[in-house]
Amino acid sequence: MAYFDVPEIDYTRYSNRQLAAVPLAVLAVALLVLSGSFLVYGSPVPLGMDFTGGSELTVQTTTPEGEISAAFEETPESVTGTAGANQYIVRFSETDAQSLSDQAEANLEQDGDAEIVRSVLSTSASFGEGSQQTAMIGVVVAFVGMSAIAFILFRTFVPSIAIVLSAFSDLVIPLAFMRLAGIPLSLGTVAGLLMLIGYSVDSDILLNNHVLRRSGDFYESTHRAMRTGVTMTVTSMAAMLVMWISASIFGIDLLASIGLILFVGLAADLLNTYMLNLSLLRWYKFEGVRS
Repeated sequence: MAYFDVPEIDYTRYSNRQLAAVPLAVLAVALLVLSGSFLVYGSPVPLGMDFTGGSELTVQTTTPEGEISAAFEETPESVTGTAGANQYIVRFSETDAQSLSDQAEANLEQDGDAEIVRSVLSTSASFGEGSQQTAMIGVVVAFVGMSAIAFILFRTFVPSIAIVLSAFSDLVIPLAFMRLAGIPLSLGTVAGLLMLIGYSVDSDILLNNHVLRRSGDFYESTHRAMRTGVTMTVTSMAAMLVMWISASIFGIDLLASIGLILFVGLAADLLNTYMLNLSLLRWYKFEGVRS
């Protein structure tokens, strides 16, 4: 039977600055990507229909995928095939769903006796803006709540701020990846980001608790925490990878996006927890407490 063994890393070979340099450099690049995106596009990440408004038609037609756009007066934002035969999801920034449905019925070829327009989903711009504000408030409240719990648990600045900084980086890096990969921010992907906050807190609190509250040498405590934390994170990464591949094969875009975002975020969590957070903990343990 296969056995996953977490190797014991010799952290004594690296200074605190060396450990923190890599995750901080990745965080700086991610912030640069988001800042540049905001200056160029007006938004750090691409916004989905949930937040901008628009219409989504699911159509069944024998018209080739490359010719579906020509059936509409407005060029669709995207045309995506689904697992169903000859079925496509067509997204528009326009909110006049009835007009778009009429154009589809008039200009697309019917697939046997099946209806051309299988379903219609429309979101107004004002509702999308409201959803955007609500989602932003939800993320901020979750992050602030997580930060408060960290300070309540450890009641000292450095260990608590290490958790907060790690969680912040765990959110920023996937957001930058979403911009680079063109993954739109939607209510579903926001849920994925909220999950990342929970994952980040789990691994960081586990490490801090072993180092600060358990008996044993610093590096021994670190390895004990890593055996649990790394196993937990790598297992979750494997599950998210399978979810992304499966959802991509069956054309379930939202699940594929969530799986990929969580995979990237969990990889960032490994980096931030066992390099950035650990370097701050080691400084606090050996230098900060004495100063």
